[in-house]
Amino acid sequence: MITKKLHIKTASRLAHINKEIYGHFSEHLGRCIYNGIYVGEDSEIPNTNGMRNDVVSALKEMAIPVLRWPGGCFADEYHWMNGIGPKDKRVKMINTNWGGVTEDNSFGTHEFMELCDQIGCEPYLSGNVGSGTVRELSEWIEYITSDNVSPMTDLRKQNGREKPWHLKYLGIGNESWGCGGLMTPEYYACQYRQYQQFCKNYNGNKLYKIAVGPNGNDTNWTEKLMPYMQPSFTDAISLHFYTVPTGNWDDKGNATNFSEEQYHMTIRETQKIGPMIEEHLAIMDKTDPEHKIGLAIDEWGCWYNVEEGTNPGFLFQQNTMRDAVVAAINLNLFNRRADRIVMANIAQVVNVLQSVILTEGAKMLRTPTYYVFKMFKKHHDSTLVESTLENTILAHDGISYEDVSVSASILECGDLFITLCNANPDETYTIDTAIDESYSCFEASILTGEMGAHNTFDEPDTVKDCSYGGVALIGSHASITLPPCSIVTVQLKR
Repeated sequence: MITKKLHIKTASRLAHINKEIYGHFSEHLGRCIYNGIYVGEDSEIPNTNGMRNDVVSALKEMAIPVLRWPGGCFADEYHWMNGIGPKDKRVKMINTNWGGVTEDNSFGTHEFMELCDQIGCEPYLSGNVGSGTVRELSEWIEYITSDNVSPMTDLRKQNGREKPWHLKYLGIGNESWGCGGLMTPEYYACQYRQYQQFCKNYNGNKLYKIAVGPNGNDTNWTEKLMPYMQPSFTDAISLHFYTVPTGNWDDKGNATNFSEEQYHMTIRETQKIGPMIEEHLAIMDKTDPEHKIGLAIDEWGCWYNVEEGTNPGFLFQQNTMRDAVVAAINLNLFNRRADRIVMANIAQVVNVLQSVILTEGAKMLRTPTYYVFKMFKKHHDSTLVESTLENTILAHDGISYEDVSVSASILECGDLFITLCNANPDETYTIDTAIDESYSCFEASILTGEMGAHNTFDEPDTVKDCSYGGVALIGSHASITLPPCSIVTVQLKR
């Protein structure tokens, strides 16, 4: 058994970890919304106002803090007035981005805000800049948040909502460099400035405005965008990055039947987001040296080939321990840059890409990725502390990456919370942990399994978290055993 040394300095308080780093993303794509989240009030599947009770309950247990909607690429073809009023009178459209299916708009603004109310999370809207108008977005914000005497307020009341909703997060467009309009950064920046100007703050509601940032390592977009951004009207810019194991978007590899080499490639590829973030932050520093504009990684996760026999436009894929490891690596990384990362949203919440939940008719299961978010939730709104891990590089047939990741934070109650991930599928490690304070007891949990282990509707509990005894604690020293392909959380108590 190999030993790695971990040093934690609880006196070195580095940043507040926004709970929004643990955010999620829902798009009108495949079975994410319809049959995944929303089944309608008349469904035989147990629901509350059309929302699946089992899905809402699972998301509440995971403590989802923020949910992004309606896209994604769908956002820049979405016209919100088509999704309000009596459902039998709502305008139907073709979802040209995802499968060419008919969108009946039965899930619209009222339904989304109802969903967020049921979950207890913040809504995050993506506004239509690609095919919409300034007036359209302006009136959407007014419809949702205004309690003044106005046509939009009257319209909302006519549709059954007397009081305005609270809306904090607003994205001005989505992927404007691609499906959102094929814009140049300079053109989009001017569009952003105009659109955001007419998104007003009504009745004490304060919008947190997020501009479309770069696609992956496109530093040119960040370079050209940032001179147009000012903290007075820009709270954050976004970053989108997907982990594609093969690096080939035409053949991304499979979600379950993958080789050990493809596993190692996946871990290497996902860790590329680390230096990518640093590059973009360095560019942002040039025009925002006081770090008033944050970074929102509002689309991230694994993207594989769709499951055989499913609609290629629905992006349905299974979810294994490999995905859980990817999730843990990214969340630890986001925690460690919580001084600059204000939000992150894994794609997507149900039945699409790296989902935390899968459904099939009345059946529902939690994926391995779900359990990572559940296990890490104690980091929400905690205080990041300094942690340094030695000897982390694994080399496998020319593929090198850090095989153990960690982040640590102080909880509101004063306990120390540590999250560790061992990406090595073959080796058990002992993490020899030195802490600058003493603790008397601990609670620990673990998620582990073979790299391809996953849950099915016949066997939904193959991979799940459980309590863990592989920790030895003596005062200010802890010895933590990390089995191969595992995620471990430890809460140390005084």
